[in-house]
Formats: sequence, C-alpha cells, structure tokens
Amino acid sequence: MSVLRGRGLRKRYDSLDVVNGVDLDIASGECFGLLGPNGAGKTTTLRLCLGLTYPDAGEIELLGEPVPVRARQARQRVGVVPQFDNLDPDFTVAENLLVFGRYFGLPRDAVAAKVPALLEFAGLTGREDARINTLSGGMKRRLTLARALINDPQLLFMDEPTTGLDPQARHLIWERLRRLTQEGKTLILTTHFMEEAERLCHRLAIMDRGRLIAVGSPRALIAEHIEPHVVEVHGNGFERWMGRAKQLAGRVERAGDTAFVYAADPAPVLGDLSARPELSYLHRPASLEDVFLKLTGRDLRD
Repeated sequence: MSVLRGRGLRKRYDSLDVVNGVDLDIASGECFGLLGPNGAGKTTTLRLCLGLTYPDAGEIELLGEPVPVRARQARQRVGVVPQFDNLDPDFTVAENLLVFGRYFGLPRDAVAAKVPALLEFAGLTGREDARINTLSGGMKRRLTLARALINDPQLLFMDEPTTGLDPQARHLIWERLRRLTQEGKTLILTTHFMEEAERLCHRLAIMDRGRLIAVGSPRALIAEHIEPHVVEVHGNGFERWMGRAKQLAGRVERAGDTAFVYAADPAPVLGDLSARPELSYLHRPASLEDVFLKLTGRDLRD
C-alpha cells in the first residue's frame, strides 16, 4: 500500500525549476531516501509532500488525503524531524514533549503517559528535567526525533537527521530508526551521508537539478551504475600511470590528486601497482557514493 504518492510535481522560483516533474510512490513500512547535491530540490520536494509549499503542477496524496487541500488532516498522522533542531530552550526536556503533544490536540494526561517511553527511545531517561542548553548535539537530535513521535505517526519525514553528529551519536540514531521500521513505520529521509543511506534505506532516489535521475535499492543502483571494484591511486607519477590504467581497466577518473579506477576484475590493476612503490592505493568494493558522484558529478555545489 502506498502512503505517499506524487505525480508530475513541479515548483518554480523565478526562472529556476527547483522541482521539475518528480514522481514518487512510497510503500508502507519502507525507509525511502532522497539524495542529491545542495540545491537539488530535496527539501522543496518534502515541503510539497507535506503541503507546506504549494506546487505549481502535479498531484500529491499523503496517507490517502489529497495535498495541499487536506494537508492539515494528513499531517495529524505524520512526524517531522527538521534539518535544524528547533527545540524550545525555555522548556525542559519533558516540557518540550508535553507542549508539542498539545499541538496535536492530545490530552495532557495522554501525552504525559508517552513521555517515559519516548525518553527511553531517545536514550534520555533521567534527563526529563534538564534544560535544552545543557544537552549535547546528539541529545538534542535524539530529543527532536522523539518529539516527532509524540503523535504516534504512521509516516516520519526526516531532513538530514544526523548532520553534525559524532559517529557514536549517529550510530545510535541509526539503531533507533531501524527499530521504527521494524515496528512498521514508514520513513522518508534526506541525507548527505551515503553510508547512512546504504545502511537504512530499502529504496532511494537520487535527485539533481529538480529531477529524479535514479531510483532503486542501494544494492541495485550500485550494480546498475558502477563496476564492482574500485582502486583509488595517488602518489608521484599517478597522472602518467593513468594512461596505463586505462589499458587495464574499464574506466578511470581523476579527482584532485587521486585516480579512481573502476574494474570488473581488479587483478591486472593491482598486479601493476604492486611493482610501483611510488604509488599508494586503496582497493575497495563499489559503494553508493560512487554511484552518486558518477550521476551528479564531482564539482562542488554551493
């Protein structure tokens, strides 16, 4: 069953097509990722789906409700984790949850009964009376996630949920998000962390310049777009060696002072490198990041 369906979504600002003919169909219980460079249109797409921005064209159905006409009704069953934490610093941890629950019209007693379980989920048991400015960045992010669950949503939108967190905090949030999908909730997230997308997403879409340019599972996209082996090479003379690499492998790219060699069989490349001590190399399996860079390019986006 589809919990979110979009057809032909378009949004234009001045002369720029920020969202340009996007189709989405997200099934119940899946974690769906939306990836893309800065300015690709990811956040605008999420805002369109939530009814926070009106489309110039297209149709949206969110949890069976037409958007934006009945967006408010649909959002009663949706949770949102924004890109930047917007917790109220004047309230304690528990008060942030209690006040947010009242926005959904939930009785105070019902919200209060949910607080202990949400604090346990966020790893904040015992911190209910703490002020927001005493929390670490990871704690604030986990509290923002717990707050988004106050209305027991069927669908959770997350805009870069682990940006700025250290590895320990990131892994804890990943574990919590996997728990939510195991409970049957549907997750939609944007992220710049390819490892995060590979670990969490059942399916994902790569977006660039307002369009979806690839959709599928991480493993399927890697198999479709990238050779299975990658050898990263750098050191004195790597530019001269690239000519040799092109004879040994299917595809060679340069980024700064590193050559990226993509091969179905890496043995000839590795054998040649073993006789070149002036060159350093890393042999690894292809990843989602390789797919992302191939489809969107290596140039910086501001």
